[in-house]
Amino acid sequence: MTAPSPSNAPAETAAARLNRDCRCIAVDRAGFLETLHRQARQSPGTALLAEAHNHLVAELPVFVAQADADAIRAAVAALHTASQLPGYAAQVAALRGRALPADFGPLGGILGLDFHLTADGPRLIEINTNAGGALINAAVAEALRGCCAPVEQALENLHDPATMRSRVLDTFRAEWRLQRGAGAPGRVAIVDREPARQYLYPEFLLFESLFEQAGWSAAIADPVELEFRDGRLLLRGEPVDLVYNRLTDFALDEPAHAALRAAYESGAAVVTPHPRAHALLADKRLLPLLGDARQLQAAGLSGDAARALARVVPPSRPVDAASAGELYEQRRRYYFKPARGYGSKATYDGAKLTRKVWDDIAAGDYVAQERVPPSERVMQVDGAATPLKLDLRAYAYAGQVLFMAARLYRGQTTNFRTPGGGFAPVIELPPTANTCC
Repeated sequence: MTAPSPSNAPAETAAARLNRDCRCIAVDRAGFLETLHRQARQSPGTALLAEAHNHLVAELPVFVAQADADAIRAAVAALHTASQLPGYAAQVAALRGRALPADFGPLGGILGLDFHLTADGPRLIEINTNAGGALINAAVAEALRGCCAPVEQALENLHDPATMRSRVLDTFRAEWRLQRGAGAPGRVAIVDREPARQYLYPEFLLFESLFEQAGWSAAIADPVELEFRDGRLLLRGEPVDLVYNRLTDFALDEPAHAALRAAYESGAAVVTPHPRAHALLADKRLLPLLGDARQLQAAGLSGDAARALARVVPPSRPVDAASAGELYEQRRRYYFKPARGYGSKATYDGAKLTRKVWDDIAAGDYVAQERVPPSERVMQVDGAATPLKLDLRAYAYAGQVLFMAARLYRGQTTNFRTPGGGFAPVIELPPTANTCC
């Protein structure tokens, strides 16, 4: 029997209850693979997913309360508004100690905003400008199956997979028009280092197919294959009009990315996402600013919008000479994140820090973010109910949430190695939700 909650504790939402108890909606893995092969234009016998992808997709969805989804949408809208304000840009430039990268119009493509769900609402853990998984999750949504009428009704709150793909494509159309004004790209390059060896290479194939269905020539490429010659960006000798940039060198500083950087800085190609977007939105040194409603209002954001954004950002502080001593003493309260990091790389749990690692953090460019434990989704793994950690990702563009997805995992990071884990579709539940669980 479950013990009664204290009278001052938030009531358990239907979403939280279903994340604990529901096992009756499942992802048809065979259907997912069929969809993936069809959309990537690969024959069913093609080894599109390797053994390492066994835990790419979870078999059950994640439920999210409407109030939490609404808070996320409000924060996303406020973040976009802030990013367009000259006062905010000036604050970011001051934090960087140098001017922002060039602005040619594009917003920087689809953002991935990662949240932990708490009893007091969602908390923003990080922002990504090259977030993967959007088209993978559209394929997952297509393979979701329900077991009874109430569940089928709940599935109506999930975005239609075709709509999800259409929204993704529309962001690239918008990026093109923001820089070029009209028309459409003739040739698109999907760029990452050694793309065929990337874990989400299957998604690159999905993007290649999506672009070509729109009438654009598309190719997947390593940045070393690009040339910048006579004011044009070339791939294998042919001009490139738009680059879908999946590199984690966000500033394009590495020598291998010189051609792409030159094309971006000259405006010769539409590059999305781009260095300016990362500087304005995803550099972790921004977390203290994003969590400070007064600073956001000083930048020109309205009071309501500033509070909506600051409310979801956990308390964060830069690690510098003035704060290092206090932060080390209170280290168990924090995660320590590199300013330019991504995907939890070089992120440290303060409760497990050695002195040597701390010395590296204090000497580096780090931000301390107050610990916010993730919520859980109970999955059936090897016949046993198994709680997995849950991150919620909102895919967003121009202040609008396109759709949401979840990532289920064990350990500190979402590494797609957890039995029962992986990407999971998200079903938003109204307060009066009725299901069979």
